[in-house]
Amino acid sequence: MSSILLGDVGTARHLHLVADLPRPAHLQLTRRGRLAVLVAALITLAVLVVALGSSTTATGDAGAPVATRSVTVEPGDTLWKVASQANPNGDIRQTVDDIMQLNSLPSAGGLQMGSEIAVPIYE
Repeated sequence: MSSILLGDVGTARHLHLVADLPRPAHLQLTRRGRLAVLVAALITLAVLVVALGSSTTATGDAGAPVATRSVTVEPGDTLWKVASQANPNGDIRQTVDDIMQLNSLPSAGGLQMGSEIAVPIYE
């Protein structure tokens, strides 16, 4: 602590030194730094897309062909009715799923009157 005498001899005022505290540094990225951050973000995004993406795998092996017959959808036909006629002794739910996958139908209600669909032949 420092003291300075001002005017009268008996009056002393004390001065306190205030230390200059370091200011937090502002982070400023250079052009190269911004590019590095962008590349790191893109790589992270690509890894997430691959890790969480579709699990479909393409191979060079040919799949087993499924024996099918073509059925024309008549008025009042449902996928359940077509499946029960195609596989009367089997699991109708599985047959409906097989027909939906074979014809790429988004839902069981996706049948259009007059359209032709492929139905697996069950023995």
